[in-house]
Amino acid sequence: MEDTRYFYSSLKTKYAPIRKILRKPQNFTAVPHDWHVVVADVAQSTRAVQKGMHNEVNLAATGSVVTVINTVKSQLRNHEIPYFFGGDGVTFLIPADVHARVMSALYNYKSHVKNNLKLNLRIGSIKVQKVYDERHLLRIAKAKINSYLTIPIVLGNGLKYAESLIKAEFKQESIFENNSPAIDLTGMECRWDEISPRDQKHKVVCLLVNCEDQSKQAEIYADIMDIIFLLFGSLERRQPINTNRLKLKATISKIKKEMIARIGKSKLDYLLKHWLITYFGTFYFTYFKEGKEYLNKVSQLSDTIMFDGSLNTVMEGDAGQIEALTNYLDLLEREGKIVYGIHSTHASVMSCYVQDRKDNHIHFVDGTEGGYTSAAVIFKNKMAQVREMETQV
Repeated sequence: MEDTRYFYSSLKTKYAPIRKILRKPQNFTAVPHDWHVVVADVAQSTRAVQKGMHNEVNLAATGSVVTVINTVKSQLRNHEIPYFFGGDGVTFLIPADVHARVMSALYNYKSHVKNNLKLNLRIGSIKVQKVYDERHLLRIAKAKINSYLTIPIVLGNGLKYAESLIKAEFKQESIFENNSPAIDLTGMECRWDEISPRDQKHKVVCLLVNCEDQSKQAEIYADIMDIIFLLFGSLERRQPINTNRLKLKATISKIKKEMIARIGKSKLDYLLKHWLITYFGTFYFTYFKEGKEYLNKVSQLSDTIMFDGSLNTVMEGDAGQIEALTNYLDLLEREGKIVYGIHSTHASVMSCYVQDRKDNHIHFVDGTEGGYTSAAVIFKNKMAQVREMETQV
C-alpha cells in the first residue's frame, strides 16, 4: 500500500497570485483516500459571541491548531498538516499515521475548553474515502503567499460535507476518556490590542463566499479574487494587519485570559512574568533590530485568506470599495452562482501561535464584533432561504 504520509509536504509549491493558481486545474491534486478530515468547532458560537465571548471563541479555535501542531511537530519535518481556520473552528487534513494521536489530543483539549473557557468544542473526523464515496471532490494545492507564508487551497465540497456530517452526528453529552498526557498549548498567545485600519475611513471586512457547484468553484472564486484585487489592491495592501498599527495590550485582564486558556488556572508567577514580558515587549519592538524584524514578519505571517471549498477572507477598505464588492456579489447571488455573508467592523483581532520569534510563528486574524462568526450567521440565513425555496419548486 502506498505511503501517503508525505503527500502534502511533497506537493510542489505554487508561486503565483491565488486567482491564477485557481485557473489551472493541473495545480490541484486529490487528497489521499486514507487521510482524514478532522473538525474542531465551537458549538453555539453565535450565542457565545452575542454574550461578549468572542475572544474566548477565537482562543478556543486557535488552541485547536496549537494542540494539533504541538502533538505532531516532532514529525513536521517529514509531513505537514493542512488546516483551515474559521474564527470559531478549524478543519484539518490529517495523515493516517498520526490520526489517532491527533484525535486523542483534541479530545483532551475539548475537556480543557469546557472546564476553562466554558465552551463546548465539537470534535469529530471522517476518512477521506467516505467523502469520495458520496461523490464530493477534495482537491488541494499549496500556494506561496509571500516570502514567509504558504497556505493550502482546497476546491470541492469534501470538507463542507465532512463538517456538516460531523456536526450532525455530534452528541452534546459525549465524553472521550483516555490516558493521554496533558495538553500542550505552548506558544499560544493573545496579547495584541484591537488593530485599527490604516485609514480612519476604512472598515475591516470579513467575507464568506460559497459556490456549491464543484465544477465552477475555481472559475467563480478566481473571478471574485480579480474583483477584490481591482477594488482593494494586492493581498499585502488590503490586509488589515499593519506593522504601524500593532500594539501590545499589557493589561492584567488580557494576560489572565490567555493564562486561563493555556494552563487552565491562575498562577501569580505566570501572570507577573508574562505581564512583564508584554510590558517590555513594547520597547523590544521599538528599539531592537530583532523586535522590528519580528513585527514586520507578523504582518507577513498573518492568515487572512482561506479556501476550504469556500472563499473566506478578512481585509480592509472604504465604504465605496465595500459597496462595489457587495454589488458584484449580489449579482452573482441573484444568478444562483454563490451565497455569501459579509460583516464590516471597526477593527481586527489577532491570536497567535509562536514556536519561535524568527520565522516559526503564525497569526490568526478575525474581525471584531463577531467577525467571521457574524458573517456566517448572514450566510446561514441565506442558505436556509435557498433550501426553503428549493423545497417549494
